[in-house]
Amino acid sequence: MNRALIFKIAFVLILSGCKQQSENPSAQNELHNKPNIVFLFTDDQSFKAVHALGNQEIRTPTMDKLVQEGVTFTHAFNMGGWNGAICQASRAMLISGRSIWRAQKISRAYSKDDALDATWPRLMQTQDYDTYMTGKWHVEAKPDSIFNHVGHVLRGMPYDTPEGYYRPKDKTDTLWQPWKKEFGGYWKGGKHWSELVKDDAVAFIDSAAQKDKPFFMYVAFNAPHDPRQSPKEYVDGYPLEHIALPESYLPENPYAEIMGAGRDLRDEKLAPFPRTEYAVKVNRQEYYAITTHLDDQIKAILDALEKQGLRDNTYIFFTSDHGLAVGEHGLMGKQSMYDHSIRVPLMVVGPNIPKNKKINAPVYLQDLMPTALEIAGVQQPDYVEFNSLLSAAKGGGEKRHYDAIYGIYEKGSQRMIRNEKFKLILYPRSKEILLFDLINDPLELTNIASDKEHSEVIRNLFNELIALQKEKEDPFDLVSIYKDTI
Repeated sequence: MNRALIFKIAFVLILSGCKQQSENPSAQNELHNKPNIVFLFTDDQSFKAVHALGNQEIRTPTMDKLVQEGVTFTHAFNMGGWNGAICQASRAMLISGRSIWRAQKISRAYSKDDALDATWPRLMQTQDYDTYMTGKWHVEAKPDSIFNHVGHVLRGMPYDTPEGYYRPKDKTDTLWQPWKKEFGGYWKGGKHWSELVKDDAVAFIDSAAQKDKPFFMYVAFNAPHDPRQSPKEYVDGYPLEHIALPESYLPENPYAEIMGAGRDLRDEKLAPFPRTEYAVKVNRQEYYAITTHLDDQIKAILDALEKQGLRDNTYIFFTSDHGLAVGEHGLMGKQSMYDHSIRVPLMVVGPNIPKNKKINAPVYLQDLMPTALEIAGVQQPDYVEFNSLLSAAKGGGEKRHYDAIYGIYEKGSQRMIRNEKFKLILYPRSKEILLFDLINDPLELTNIASDKEHSEVIRNLFNELIALQKEKEDPFDLVSIYKDTI
């Protein structure tokens, strides 16, 4: 065979290979150097609202599978919020990479394009990531100004109606039901909002599979935020007689007013005052039902990745913007420093991530932003205050970036510091001091602040809190308020 014929055959084979590859863009997508990242974000989901993380009442098979297939950071926290909409501050920190007070400042600058360049999706785009967002937003920057593609943009909370508050008063109070579409909420528009977000996400995955480009998806559900609505079969799946009262149940929290979570706060109006055992159980039943419905939507998204052959080259992050009380400590909302309101589930699944591993080191949920930047190959900017979890998730040791977790609510309502052993909560309006032994009292049932043997613990934690205030540019003066008591 002469040399010219050999070259001709080789050229035909090369063209054939190129054509085959172009006709199978999904396989081509798997071969790109950078992995995809899918960020699954829920709203109001406490760390207690996942079956695999200890709640035997709730059914969350898809979330459980994420726990089994990856690494769970069991002590992930949100710092709190500067107003009652805790989700707003949480998301501002996540998108900007800045701690709470700096995130509040930078949010006001999002009308300027140079400020937008510093956002999470814009940073991902510097490494040629195709960025996509659907669902709840609640950030000052307009999503279509920082993401390449945008699906449905949903408001901070679904439209509610007066019938959804102060209920149920008793067993005869059955006017409002989670499956009744006439009360709007998640049903406004005709399709449940969780299903809407799922459909958006699946459609984007199907289109992304046809491109030779890594993608970053920000998929933000409103669920399980109130109004806690889901199809009737999901509610029926949780018979009321099988719902237990939380061990921290109280008819009312004695500090509710001074901590800024009193009777006038919207979240607290969801159940009647005082909290009855029946009302708390119904609210928890509906919370579990909408979470299970949400779990099914997440399954469809993961199934779409699998169907398109993208799962093996995709990192999946799962977390929530903050937790929720749903009857714990006499509260219904998330405007407190108890763990049920500041602590969230956080799972990482993907290439080279160990299976079914749990890491107890304290982290912030916003650490997922620099984690994604590291995966994408983005040099972490100096202004990003959070830390990548990638090394720890891959088994590189449980490096502790945070000796203590800092928490706030509003300018002067609450301050908190938490380490592995103790939590100190301050209510400056009344100079109240709460101290909980987290080892022996993880449910935070007994305030031991008045025990003289813990006075040094309180002083040390207070000094650490003051140092964190300075580090975070917290403007509130705790020293002058507590100078005579701590």
